[in-house]
Order: sequence, then C-alpha cells, then structure tokens
Amino acid sequence: MNGRLELLAAYPFERLARLKSGITPPASLPHIAMSIGEPKHAPPPFVIEVLRRELTKLDSYPVTAGLPETRASFAAWMERRFNVGVSPDTMVLPVNGTREALFSFVQAMVSTRVSTSQVHGKPVVAMPNPFYQIYEGAALLAGAEPLFLNTTAGSRFQPDLDAVPDDLWKRCEILFLCSPGNPTGAVLSLEFLRHALTLADKHDFIVASDECYAELYRDENSPPPSLLQAALAQGHSSFERCMVFHSLSKRSSVPGLRSGFVAGDPALIKPYLLYRTYHGCAMPVPTQLASIAAWNDDAHAAANRLLYREKYARVLPILAPVLDVVEPDGAFYLWPDVQRDDESFTRDLYATQNLTILPGSYLARDTRAGNPGRQRVRISLVAPVEECVIAAQRIRTFLETT
Repeated sequence: MNGRLELLAAYPFERLARLKSGITPPASLPHIAMSIGEPKHAPPPFVIEVLRRELTKLDSYPVTAGLPETRASFAAWMERRFNVGVSPDTMVLPVNGTREALFSFVQAMVSTRVSTSQVHGKPVVAMPNPFYQIYEGAALLAGAEPLFLNTTAGSRFQPDLDAVPDDLWKRCEILFLCSPGNPTGAVLSLEFLRHALTLADKHDFIVASDECYAELYRDENSPPPSLLQAALAQGHSSFERCMVFHSLSKRSSVPGLRSGFVAGDPALIKPYLLYRTYHGCAMPVPTQLASIAAWNDDAHAAANRLLYREKYARVLPILAPVLDVVEPDGAFYLWPDVQRDDESFTRDLYATQNLTILPGSYLARDTRAGNPGRQRVRISLVAPVEECVIAAQRIRTFLETT
C-alpha cells in the first residue's frame, strides 16, 4: 500500500458528518444544504438535449487528447472571454472536471529527482490557506511538502507571496492560485498574477491557476482576469510555466457532467497528455459534444450569473444586521466571521434550524500564524433563490436567539 495515503486528512465533509452525528434537527423544518459547492440551478436544456442525442456514440474508445472540435471550442471561449489565443492543437486538453485535473497534474509535474530530496529537501507545492483540499492531497501523494499561504481579511484574502523566504521558493515546483477564491471569493488582479509569474521565472516553478469560478463575478464590467492574460503581459507568448484549469460545473451548472479543460504552456501540456494517456481518463465522446455546445454559448452563463447576484441581493439585507457579511467579488460563497467557535456554530445551527453549512477551519490548516478559517463558516449559495432566502432567515433567527 502507498504509505503516503496515511498523510491525507479526512475530507471536510467527512468531518462535517461526524460533527452532525447524533443530532436530531427539528422535523418541522425541511433540511437546507449549504455546505457543498454543488450548483443546483437547472442545467441548460440545449446541453442536455445534445447529451441525449449523442449517447449512441459509445461504440469506440475516446481519444485522450479529445476531438479537434472539442479543443477548438475551448480555444474559442478563451479568446472570447480573456482575449488570449491558445493553440487548440498544442495548448489545451479536455479533463473530467477540474478536481481530476488538479490532482493528476501534480502527479505528472512534481519532480522525483534524487538531488531534490537529498540536497534541497522535499519539493514544495504552495497553495492558499484556506484552500480546495485536492491541492494538499495531490501534493502529499506526489511526495511533495504543502506550503500553506494564509489568506486573511488583512491581506484582502490574497496570499502574501513576498512573505515566502527564498529557500522555500527554491524548493517550490508548483504554486496553486485560485481566483475567484474558494471559499473567500477574492479575485486576484492582473498585477498580482504578473508578480507570481515574476517569482516563477526567478525560482523556476509552475503556476497552476484554478479558474473554475471565473464566470461567476459581481461586476459585469470587471470580470476576473486569467493567469494567461498575465503571461502575455509579461511577454510569455507561449504561456511559459503557466497552466489554467476551467470547468463547466459552476459556469453551466452541470457538476455531474464532469467536464472541463486545461490550457497553457505546450511544454507542460505535452508530458501531461502522455501521463493522461496512461492514466486512462479520456472524456467520453457524448460528454465532449455536450461540452462543445456549452462552451460555445455565453448567454446561459450570463443568466446563471444573474441568479447568483439575485441571491446576494436578497440574502445580504437579511443577514447584514446580525452577521458580518459582504458580497464577494466572485464565486457563490459567503465567508463570514461568526465571532465564535466555527464548529459549535455549525453544529448548533443544524440542531436548531436544520441547516447545514461548513466550519471554516475544515477548509484550512493550522500554521504558526493560526488557522485562517477558524471562527469563519462557508455558506454556499447554491440552492434556488427562495430557498437561500429561507436559509438566511433561519440563520438570522438562530443568531437572534443564541
């Protein structure tokens, strides 16, 4: 057995299940789940129609690199959304959702050189803290050391890259960024991304940008930038040292489709494709064809954004008098400081209001500066609008009576 499996922490939702164990919430209140970032909006009908129509195309193995039309749809969307040109032949690959890709990319890219472990120490994979737990698990199973970069209100929920000493940057092989962030919703500026690339050039590491929330943002006139835009601004015409991860799960409300893509440096894409060929993770052709339809249409993504904005507009006035909440720049979470133990807050809210959220400390790790998720909770505004309003009313009732 791979001994590194013992290094993995329990997944946040496993810990949440234990926290709720033995509690019987009031049966008079229907349960509302706001713990998982799983979109509940209706999927675009035209995507479902394509998927149903193409289900007959299951009589052959799909190619790992994907159909040329699939890659072309990725490249065309990147051009429309970010004004960057990526080659559909050498700079993009289909993946089965960003979760799968984030994990496998680290396995393919982290060095196994003897000199790395004997002279400099373990390879480092740096990541924001709190973070999507796949980053940490991927690093540990690749034999790397996770480096947690705290993101707090004081830093506008951005990692302080300048606080990392040179000796750690020299060991760093991958820097994970997430913009808009999970769970903070913070958007990294073009200047921040350019600074990350300057460090990558200096210390020879890859920047892996998780951009799965890139289509969910507050200001229609200021959409979140991509790492690839920063690369071009830095003069990286081939997106050297860059890989971005995109998904239809949040953009198109089809998390069960398990469809996304990666784009970036062809010098990284080529060996990653080789790895994926052996990994056996080719995207089924019906999924590819449905994905093409989704990536080629921007109207449904804009309508999806409007639904989340409506939720913030309806929920925040209810919560603001009793809770420190603000609308984030992106994504679909609230990340309030509840001014008390986050586990107790979550447990008692479930026990009295039959409403499930997630303790913030479950999404972060303890560091010398503390756990940046402690006393915070993540509230996922993924349910329909009216259900989110009811949930907000229950949270307010809970806060006003405890």
